[in-house]
Amino acid sequence: MYQISNFTSNDDIKTLTSLGAFTVIEYQRDLSVTPSNAMQAYYSNAMNVRKRQVICDLGQSNVTLQAGAMQWTVGDVNATTGIKGIGDFLGKSLRGKVTGESAIKPEYTGSGTLVLEPTYKHIILLELDNWNGSIVLDDGLFLACDSKLKHKAVMRSNLSSAVAGGEGLFNLGVIGSGVLCLESPCPQEELVEINLQNDVLKVDGNFAIAWSGSLDFTVERSGKSLIGSAASGEGLVNVYRGTGKVWLAPVTKGFV
Repeated sequence: MYQISNFTSNDDIKTLTSLGAFTVIEYQRDLSVTPSNAMQAYYSNAMNVRKRQVICDLGQSNVTLQAGAMQWTVGDVNATTGIKGIGDFLGKSLRGKVTGESAIKPEYTGSGTLVLEPTYKHIILLELDNWNGSIVLDDGLFLACDSKLKHKAVMRSNLSSAVAGGEGLFNLGVIGSGVLCLESPCPQEELVEINLQNDVLKVDGNFAIAWSGSLDFTVERSGKSLIGSAASGEGLVNVYRGTGKVWLAPVTKGFV
């Protein structure tokens, strides 16, 4: 048996949201400051730049993390690689290489408590059933998920996207039924949600952070011809086509 004190019950910590095995907390102010950084801490707090943390209750489900995301555990907690054989290892290594994600994402099992490293980014919890069981993520967004969810490398519909549009050739796709935890450059309240019904969304820049796995993602000229693209001043755009939804951030990750 164990008891955790002066953590979530601390009046300086606010619970933002909970879903499945995951709870997101936020530190309302930074008390560990010195005279040299007190001004920065004051204005950071005023502008909603605060530390956030994810707490995982393994008694509800096993949890898979981005490598290096664990801070501490207590109780019955066991860490595994999640590798089920040499074929699984090779497949995950290849997927990690092409998507830029960690090849091995540790899986935690048991009935104890798992706490992730604090971050100044925004934490978004989503139920994959609300995305029809399939989502594709922009690079670096994955933080944690129910271990029953499956990961795969999703390739663009056209090879030109490997060198254009600010995107790589592959993204991390997550499929199944369960909760997914994202580390986002902006809060969910600022994300613009576009729902497509057999339609097309064109985005000039790397603003989409997640989209339905049912959508075709390509990089295309903004106009029907090279001259038309040059005249519009846009050049190449990221195109999402089909039925599904897209989350757009107000700024690209380069500004964060």
